[in-house]
Amino acid sequence: MAERPAAKPIRFDAAVSVIGGWTIVRLPDRASKQLPSRGQVAVTGIINGQEFETVVEPDGTFGHWIKVEAELQKAASLEPGTIATIEIVARPDWPEPLVPPDLQAALAATAPDVHALWEQITPMARWEWVRWVNQTRNPATRMRRVEVTVSKLGNGKRRPCCFNLAGCTDPDLARNGRLVDH
Repeated sequence: MAERPAAKPIRFDAAVSVIGGWTIVRLPDRASKQLPSRGQVAVTGIINGQEFETVVEPDGTFGHWIKVEAELQKAASLEPGTIATIEIVARPDWPEPLVPPDLQAALAATAPDVHALWEQITPMARWEWVRWVNQTRNPATRMRRVEVTVSKLGNGKRRPCCFNLAGCTDPDLARNGRLVDH
């Protein structure tokens, strides 16, 4: 099998902003278009000289944004309104997603074959299931999505169906699948 060519660095400057209590950086259109997907993309990067790894999120308008955690904000001297100098490179591998406790509990209580399939699917596929479960604020809908996840995995489904991978799925930051302005 031929080796995959190394991804090219994407360099840009972007403003730091706050939405829903989260500090984020929206990628300029030209930078976003250089990514290999309109959906999530695992990246390594440097922001104001500080290295980081993250999953760049889609904004629902075929662009992307990055959540900047508090520790990185401090290390990179980032405050809302400042302009950050950023370089990102798409990763061929994906980090493991943070699986929410309700989904973790449901998976732990499933039949061994369902749990085995969860372990066999790619981290990228696990990210998609987690995003789909996390997409709603409604507790009843969320509970149903956890149940459907377990059921679909039990039926051999490796990914959620009928899910807009290019949509912004965080219910605190999105309206109708799009990242809100402020």
